[in-house]
Amino acid sequence: MAGPLMPPDPAPAPDPAPAPEHEGREGRERPEGRQAAGPGPGPGPRSVAVVGGGPGGLYAAALLKRQDPTREITVWERNAPSDTFGFGVVLSDETLGGIRDADPVVYEALRRELVRWDDIDVVHRGHRTTSTGHGFAALGRRRLLEILHARCTGLGVRLRFRTEAPPAAVLAAGHDLVVAADGVHSHTRETHAAHFRPRIGTHRCRYIWLAADFPFEAFRFEIAETEHGVMQLHAYPFSADSSTVIVEMREEVWRAAGFHELDEAESTARCAKIFAEALGGRELRSNNSSWTAFRTVANARWSHGNTVLLGDAAHTAHFSIGSGTKLAVEDAVALAAAVAAHPALDEALTAYETERRPVVESTQRAAAASLSWFEELAGHVDRPPRRFAFDLLTRSRRVTHANLRLRDPVFTAAVEADFGCPPGTPPMFTPFRLRGLTLRNRVVVSPMDLYVAEDGVPGDFHLVHLGSRALGGAGLVMTEMVCVSPEGRITPGCTGLWTDEQAAAWTRIADFVHTSAPGTALGVQLGHSGRKGSTRRMWEGIDQPLPAGNWPLVAASPLPYRTGVNQTPGSLDRAGLTAVREQFAAAARRAARSGFDLLELHCAHGYLLSGFLSPLTNHRTDAYGGDLAARLRYPLEVFDAVREAWPADRPMTVRISATDWAEGGTTAGDAVAIARAFAGHGADAIDVSTGQVVPDEEPAYGRSYQTPYADRIRNELGVPVIAVGAISSWDDVNSLLLAGRADLCALARPHLYDPHWTLHAAAEQDYRGPAAPWPAPYRAGSRRPPTGRRD
Repeated sequence: MAGPLMPPDPAPAPDPAPAPEHEGREGRERPEGRQAAGPGPGPGPRSVAVVGGGPGGLYAAALLKRQDPTREITVWERNAPSDTFGFGVVLSDETLGGIRDADPVVYEALRRELVRWDDIDVVHRGHRTTSTGHGFAALGRRRLLEILHARCTGLGVRLRFRTEAPPAAVLAAGHDLVVAADGVHSHTRETHAAHFRPRIGTHRCRYIWLAADFPFEAFRFEIAETEHGVMQLHAYPFSADSSTVIVEMREEVWRAAGFHELDEAESTARCAKIFAEALGGRELRSNNSSWTAFRTVANARWSHGNTVLLGDAAHTAHFSIGSGTKLAVEDAVALAAAVAAHPALDEALTAYETERRPVVESTQRAAAASLSWFEELAGHVDRPPRRFAFDLLTRSRRVTHANLRLRDPVFTAAVEADFGCPPGTPPMFTPFRLRGLTLRNRVVVSPMDLYVAEDGVPGDFHLVHLGSRALGGAGLVMTEMVCVSPEGRITPGCTGLWTDEQAAAWTRIADFVHTSAPGTALGVQLGHSGRKGSTRRMWEGIDQPLPAGNWPLVAASPLPYRTGVNQTPGSLDRAGLTAVREQFAAAARRAARSGFDLLELHCAHGYLLSGFLSPLTNHRTDAYGGDLAARLRYPLEVFDAVREAWPADRPMTVRISATDWAEGGTTAGDAVAIARAFAGHGADAIDVSTGQVVPDEEPAYGRSYQTPYADRIRNELGVPVIAVGAISSWDDVNSLLLAGRADLCALARPHLYDPHWTLHAAAEQDYRGPAAPWPAPYRAGSRRPPTGRRD
C-alpha cells in the first residue's frame, strides 16, 4: 500500500531477514548532496562489525570501506547470499540522489536495473481511477542485494554468510564500531534493551508479500469487498516480467476468511482467486511468504558505547508509505558522513542520531497516519470513486491537494468539480450551509481562551482579537469558552454570559464584526469549567490553583484534576444539575440577544459536560453514571435546554473529545456514539477535538492528528464535522475537504500568528472571489509585497 508519492514498502517479514520495501517520490527529506569522505586512510574506527546483510548494513559497510580502504570491515549475515524475503523494492528519486552522491558506482549499477513508471491506479467498486505524474523506480530485492554484495566484495569488505554474528558484547569488545543492522527482530537491540529502551507496537492488519509473473502497468491499489470484510491489494512492477503483490486485511477479516488455517500455498492460491480480475486470472507465487502483522519500532537511544542501530533495528515505518529501504539507506549515508566528520566516535554517533532522528520521526508520523487509514479502510469505501482515490492518495498527509495539482492537474480538477468548486475556486472557498446560516468559506477561527476579562466582561482586547480575525476573512470566528456562571470559570480572566453587562459587551463585539466584516459569522462557545476551574491564567501556571481566592468546584464525580494539586470538586446533586442546566439556557438566551450567529456547546477537554461523558471522570452510580447512554444523559439534557433557548433558525454545534488518549477512557467508537446522540437531538455539526480530559494522557501528536476521528464520525454518521488539531496550512484545509474528511476546518495557532490567515491563503492561491473579500481599507495590501530582486 502506498500513496501516490508513497507507494507501499513491504515491512520486515517474520523471517530473519527484512522484507522488501518500496517507496515513492513525495518530496521527503533526503541526505543533502554530500558524499562520504573520499577514499584514503583517516581517523575514526579502524575495525567495524556489521550485523545484518540487508541493504542498510551492506551499504553502510561499503561506504565506510570506501571512505577509508584501510579499515577492516566484516558483515555477518545468517542467511545465504541468494536468500531474500519478498520481491521488489521501490526507490524514490530522493533516495536515488542520495545514493548517487554517496557512491556513484552503486548508483550506476542500480540505474541500469530500474524499471520506471508514473501512474497510480485505484480500482474501487468496478471503477479504475488513474492518477499520473508520480515517478516511481523499482528493482528486484535480490538484484539490489547482488549489487551491494559485489560492491562490498570489490572494496574488500568481508562478507560472512550463513554465519551467526558473535554476541553483541563480544563484537563490541573486539571492534571499534559495531553497526547493528539486524532488522526488526534485532538481537543486538534486545541484548541492550535497558539502554536502547525500545518501544514496539503491533498493529491490527495482516499482510502477505507475494509476486506475479507479469508487470503491472502502474502502481495498483484494488479493494475487494468480500462476505468476510474488506481486503486490499497493492501491486507494482519491479522488473520487465514481474510485479510485487501485497494482500492486506484486518485481523478479524483474515480470521473470518479462514486464512489462519491455510498454509503458504493455499493462502497464495486464495489471494489469486480473490483478486483474479486484477491478475487477469494468472497465479501468484510466494517466497517463504507468511501472514504477519506490522511492528512499529522506536528507540529512546540509537547507540550504546561503540554499538549503533541502523535501519529496522532502530526504527520502522509502516510499509504503506514505502520507507524501510529508504530509511536504512539514508541511515547508512548519514552514519558514514558523521564518522568522516567527527574523529571521536561518540561525537560521530551523536551527530548521526541528531541528524536522522527528526527525519525518521517525521516519516513515522506519516506512516502512522497511513497505517491507520488502511486499518479503517471499511469506513472509507462508501466514498465515490474519485473522492476515494483522492482520499487514499492523501492519506499520510504528506501528499496534498497542491502536490496533486502539480502532478496531475486533470485528475485533481475532476475531484474539485465533484466537490462543487466553481472554476478557479479552491475547495476552502466554497460556501457551506448550517441550518439558516451560510458560511462563505470553510475556515473557522478556533476558540482560544484569552484570560483577560474583568468579572467575565469582554473588553477592548476581545474586540480587537475577534474583530481582527473577522476582518481576516474566516467564514466563522469563534469566541473563547464563555462561562455560564462565575463558579464555572477556568480562571478569573475568563469571559462569561451570566449578566446583562457581559451580554452588552458581547453585543458591541458582534455589531463590529457584522458591520465591519460583513459576511463573517460570529459563534459563541458556552461551557462550564467543572473540576478544571479556579486556576491561574495559563502564563501564570497552567492548571495550578489560585494562590488565594479559590472558589468551590463542581463536577460529575468528586475527583480532582490533579491529586494533591487541584481541589476536589463537589459531585452535582439533583438541585445542582438543574441549576447548571438553567445557567446554560440563560446564557444561550443572552447570546442570542447579543447577535451571535452560531452557538457551540463545549463538551470536550475535561470541563464539566466532558466530565460526564468520560468513564475516567464519571464514577456516578445514579442515572447519570454507568454505561455510555447514562453518561450522555446530563449533557443531552443541557443540550436540549440550550437548543430550546437558542433561535430555531440558528445552528448549534457540539465540541467533543473523541478520545481521552488514556487507557480506559473514551474511545473512537464511543465518540461515534456520542456524536450520534447529539446529532439525534438536533446538533447541526460536531466539532471533533481530542484529549485534555485527564492529566496523564498520551496523545499521538502530528500533522492533522485529530482529523481521523472527525473523518470517522462524518462518514459513519453522515453528520457535518469541524476538524481541528495541527491543521496549519491552506493546503491541509483543501486536502481534508476534498478527501471528505471534514466539512469545516478550525485553526487556532495559525490565526494567532496571522490574523489575516484566510485572506493571505486566498492571495497565495490567486483567488479573488466573494468567499474572501478584502475590507475596502485593506485592498491596497491584497497582493503579497515584493521581498527582493527577482532578476
